[in-house]
Amino acid sequence: MTDWPKVFTPDTPLLEIVVRGSVIYLTLFFLLRVLLKRESGTTGVTDLLVIVLIADAAQNGMAADYTSITDGLVLVTVIIGWSYLLDALAYRWPAAARLIHPRPLLLVRDGRILRRNMRRELVTEEELYGQLRQQGIDDVAAVREVRMESDGQFSVIPASGDAPHNKRDRRRAV
Repeated sequence: MTDWPKVFTPDTPLLEIVVRGSVIYLTLFFLLRVLLKRESGTTGVTDLLVIVLIADAAQNGMAADYTSITDGLVLVTVIIGWSYLLDALAYRWPAAARLIHPRPLLLVRDGRILRRNMRRELVTEEELYGQLRQQGIDDVAAVREVRMESDGQFSVIPASGDAPHNKRDRRRAV
């Protein structure tokens, strides 16, 4: 027989759940933002982080790792709350936006590779040339700028002054 009061009564103090969820979210956010910026692809880091943490938190609540549904719901709420709060901070304050959503990093300027910036994000020349080839450019000299965006994508502006090329623009054109 199911003990319904136990199902809805938290077995972990709610403040502990809020603190644990906050520490985990903010630590993972920092690590993903600093270490894995270019690995995130088209999914934003915060999107990926929220999906993973919500899935784990919800799984624990559903699989009775918590004996209370309330524990799982509070943790999911904390995770979504941090995601929303960070996005709201970035929207309202430019200083927070620079920390939460870093500016694009210039990798090529006027056909010259900026090796220091490439080292900073561990981008190899082979990866850079691969990105250029994907966008129909076979020579770095034909490029005015290449930037690695905050989501890890590369934006390319040809030296000819044509419109910027990036994967998102090509998808829209199709």
